[in-house]
Amino acid sequence: MDQFFADLGLAPDLTRAVEDCGYTEPTPVQTQAIPVILEGRDVLAGAQTGTGKTAGFALPLLQRLMETEPANPTAPDNPTNAVRALIVTPTRELAAQVEAGVRAYGKYLPLKS
Repeated sequence: MDQFFADLGLAPDLTRAVEDCGYTEPTPVQTQAIPVILEGRDVLAGAQTGTGKTAGFALPLLQRLMETEPANPTAPDNPTNAVRALIVTPTRELAAQVEAGVRAYGKYLPLKS
């Protein structure tokens, strides 16, 4: 299974977490969005609930955060609690859902959410 997500350019720790979530292959939104976001380009996507939008942006976000991890995160000019990404949602309920996804996808990464 994880080969589908690895083929999209995601690191083994992310594909392992995706597998833990029970995903068997990427959705159309993920297939289209993940490679573009990994290139650093902007994406605007709209789709119904349950189409994988959160994973579509959160997985490449986590990948890019890992690729740009500070060399020495405990140095005074790189505090470990510095905000490196902000996800804005219109409701608290959606924020909680997105947070749960980010935590699940990033469970094998040395990042905090």
